[in-house]
Amino acid sequence: MPSTITAEKAALRRELRSRLKALSPAQRQAGDDALLRRFLSLPQVEAAQTLLLYHGMGTEPDTSRLLVPLWEAGKRLCLPRCLPGNTLEARLVRPDSSLVRHAYGMWEPGEDCSLVEPEEIGLVLVPGLAFDRSGGRLGQGGGYYDRWLAGFSGLTVALCRQLTLLDLVPRQAHDRPVDLVVTETAVYGLSPAGDGESGA
Repeated sequence: MPSTITAEKAALRRELRSRLKALSPAQRQAGDDALLRRFLSLPQVEAAQTLLLYHGMGTEPDTSRLLVPLWEAGKRLCLPRCLPGNTLEARLVRPDSSLVRHAYGMWEPGEDCSLVEPEEIGLVLVPGLAFDRSGGRLGQGGGYYDRWLAGFSGLTVALCRQLTLLDLVPRQAHDRPVDLVVTETAVYGLSPAGDGESGA
């Protein structure tokens, strides 16, 4: 019998997926532009040398657009590779790296891309369906990132459309919050001036 929180999360996922699907291509594009611009302007991104991104798919922000500007800034970039047991590993990607499509539909690095250990990574961009201002995250339900982040001590950042910024995301003991939540209009969490909201 699923717990009350598990059932609440499942209902939220259905509602949020419906909301996101209702966005027009122009609305998604405008949202992506604002989210990616705000992410690239973060001082924490400038300070990080090695970053783990993800290849957005479906209604997620088109995070593939981050790769070129970050490579041009001299960053080492990784993408996640899904493993059996709902776990992840980070693999280094370069402009000439070949990506393979996972059964879920996202692009991920092949086995020819070098493995990168969590302690080498300074910043992780964490996907999610919804977030709240304190970093609470509602993922897709597979637990991949919660497992991987349990062994990660660096900074975690999320891109969240204003449409899916919730007052409170239901949490369970295994859920890992993120440090920074970036929306089209604000950054919540550890702002350049300290804890709290930043309009930067």
